[in-house]
Amino acid sequence: MKHFLLPLLFCATPALADPPINPNIGHNHHLHRHGEKHETVAPNPARFVTSRKSSVELPLPNEKDAFTFIVYGDRTGGPPEGVSVLADAVRDTNLLEPDFVMTVGDLINGYSNEEVWMTQMKEYKSIMNELACPWFPVAGNHDIYWRGPDKTKKPEGEMESTYEMHFGPLWYAFEHKKSWFIVLYSDEGDPKTGEKTFGKPAAQKMSPEQFTWLDQTLTKAKDAEHVFLFLHHPRWLGRGYGDDWDKVHKRLADAGNVSAVFAGHIHTMRYDGPKDGIEYVTLATTGGGQSGAIPQAGYLHHYDIVTVRKDRISLAAVPVGEVLDVREITGDLVAQVNRVKSAPVKITPPLPLKSDVGGRHDITVTLTNPSDRAIATVLSHGTPGSSFTCQPDHHHATLKAGESRDFAFTLNWEASTLAGNFSTPSFNLDAEYLAKGFAYEIPRRSIRIPLDFQLTRDDDLPNGAARFNGQNTALSIPSNRFKIQKELTLECRFNPTSFVGRTGLVTKTENSGYGLFISDGRPSFSINLDGKYLVVTASSPVLKTDTWHDLAAVYDGKEARLYLDGKLIGSEQGQGNLKDNKLPLIIGGDVDGRGQATSHFNGLIDYVRLTPKALYQEENATFQEDVDGTIIDLQLNENIGPWHPDSSPSKAHAMSTGGVAIEPTK
Repeated sequence: MKHFLLPLLFCATPALADPPINPNIGHNHHLHRHGEKHETVAPNPARFVTSRKSSVELPLPNEKDAFTFIVYGDRTGGPPEGVSVLADAVRDTNLLEPDFVMTVGDLINGYSNEEVWMTQMKEYKSIMNELACPWFPVAGNHDIYWRGPDKTKKPEGEMESTYEMHFGPLWYAFEHKKSWFIVLYSDEGDPKTGEKTFGKPAAQKMSPEQFTWLDQTLTKAKDAEHVFLFLHHPRWLGRGYGDDWDKVHKRLADAGNVSAVFAGHIHTMRYDGPKDGIEYVTLATTGGGQSGAIPQAGYLHHYDIVTVRKDRISLAAVPVGEVLDVREITGDLVAQVNRVKSAPVKITPPLPLKSDVGGRHDITVTLTNPSDRAIATVLSHGTPGSSFTCQPDHHHATLKAGESRDFAFTLNWEASTLAGNFSTPSFNLDAEYLAKGFAYEIPRRSIRIPLDFQLTRDDDLPNGAARFNGQNTALSIPSNRFKIQKELTLECRFNPTSFVGRTGLVTKTENSGYGLFISDGRPSFSINLDGKYLVVTASSPVLKTDTWHDLAAVYDGKEARLYLDGKLIGSEQGQGNLKDNKLPLIIGGDVDGRGQATSHFNGLIDYVRLTPKALYQEENATFQEDVDGTIIDLQLNENIGPWHPDSSPSKAHAMSTGGVAIEPTK
C-alpha cells in the first residue's frame, strides 16, 4: 500500500551555516546541514587494498559504534483500515532492520470497555510482533481512557492495570549501546479528582512518584552518551497542558546528556528546539486519523528513523510504504510492469465530428493484460468538465494474465462544442500490477480518442481561408502523420498582410527538414540534404501585400526549384539524402527545437498541399487538381474546434495555436 509519494528528510543536531547551493542543480530542499561532517581516518593497508595507483586518497569511515532506531506515531483516531498502514510500516521497518522500534502512545482506538479493548490490543500486538526487532510501548489517552454506559463500572485508574498487564509498565527505561531510553506516562490524571483528560492543566501534571523515578533514572544514566525520552502528550506546547513541563525540562537540561524528547497526539509533525540542547519532536500518525491536509508539511502517515552516533543524532521522517525491497525488484518484475505500462489500448470506432453538429457516439475501449499476473485497472473519462460528457464516467476491472476485455462508453456533445477550441476527449488508464504481496502502481496513461473528421462537401461551403495574426497564431501537423523520402512538392496559396523580417510560411526546418519562407517579401525554399541546406531564393522581394500568391517548392532528387504564381523564379542543383526530423510541420511560421511556432506569418492562407513526388518540371507550373499520392491537403475553408481537417488519405489534420479562424474570401 502506498500512502505518500515524497520522503520528508531532515537531520538534527545543532545547526551549522547552510552549505552553498549549486545553481546548476536547482533543488533547494533539505540543503540545510545539522551536523559536522563525519569523522574519517586515512586509509591503511589493513583496511584498504588495490592493485592500482592513484594520486587520490580515499578516506575511510570511522569505526566507532553507531545504531538506528525507529519511532512510530499514533495509530488511533483513524478508520479500521489504519491497521493496514501500521502493517505497512512494520514491513518497511523489517527492510530497514533498526535495533528496535519505539512508539509514542495511542496504540489502539480504545475509549471502550475491557472487552473491546482486549480485541484491539490483540490486533495491535499481532501486527507489531511481526517486527524482526524488539518494540516498546508508550501509553496514550486512547490506550487508558475507559468509556462505557454504566459509569459505576469504570475501574479505578480506568484501563491502567489492564494496560500494564498486556503492554508493559506505564513508565520504564532501558539502556542500549551507551544510550538510555526513558518512557514516561502523561495521562496520570488530576490527583485530586482522578479525572483523566488532556484538556485541563490540572490533569496534565507529573505525579511526585513519577518525577522522583525520572530524577533517579536520569542520575543512573548520567554517564550515557545520549538520553532519549518518549511520552504521548507534547506537554512542552503549553496551552491546555499548562506549565508543568517546565520543571521536567529543567531536570532534563540539568542532566546535560538528554538529546531528544518524542511525543505524538496532535497527528501532525512538529519540531521544537533545540532548547537547552534538547530537541523536541512530535510525530504525526502511523495509521491514526489523518487529514492529509499538507503532506509535505507533516500531515501524513510516517515514522522517524533516528541514527545515533557518539556526538550526534540524525532524524529522518519517511512516509509509510515508501521503502522498496531491493531483492523484490528482479529483472523479470521490471519486464512485467513495463509490459503493463505499454500494453495496447484499442478504441473503436473513431469519434465522428462534423463542423457545428452535435451528436451521440457509442465507443468501445479494449484493454489487454500482457503480463504474467493479474492487473487492477480503472478506466475513466479523461476530460471531465469538458463539453464532451461520458457515460459511465469510469469502469473498474481486474484482468487476469493474458486477458483482454471490452468496456463500453457513450459520448455526447453539443453543436456549440465544435465551434470553440475544445480539448480532444480522452480516457485515463490507472493500473496496478498485482505481484505477490504488493501492488506496483503503473503511471497514469492518457489515451486520446481517435477522431474521424467528416468534411463538408466543397459545394456546400463558401470560399474561405485561415487568418494568421503574425504574433502567436499557427497550425501544427505532427510529423508521424506524413513522410517524405526522396522527392517532394510543397505548395501554398497565401495573401500576406505585412512582412516583418524573417517569416516562415510552411516549415519544419531545424538543422534538418524543409520549408517555405517569405522573409521581407522574398520567397525561399530550404531542404536539408546530408546535413546541409540546399536553398533556392528569389533574386529580389517580389511578393506584394494584400495580394494572393501561389508558391510551390519542388525537389526531384537532383534539383530544387521554386515557383511563384506558376512561374519558375529560382533553382539550385543538389543531391543527397533528405535529413528529416520529428518536429511538426508548422503552417503560418517557422518551427523551433521544441516544436513550437516562431517567425510568424501575418495574413491569409488558402491551402497547403504536400506531395511526395516532383509535380512540376518545366519553367511554368500549372496547379494540378486531385493529385494521386498527396499526403497533406489542407483546404482551410472550415474548422472543427481547433482542428483544421486534412482531406488527404493521411488525415494529417492540423491543430491551431493562438486561435486560427476561418474567414470568407471572394
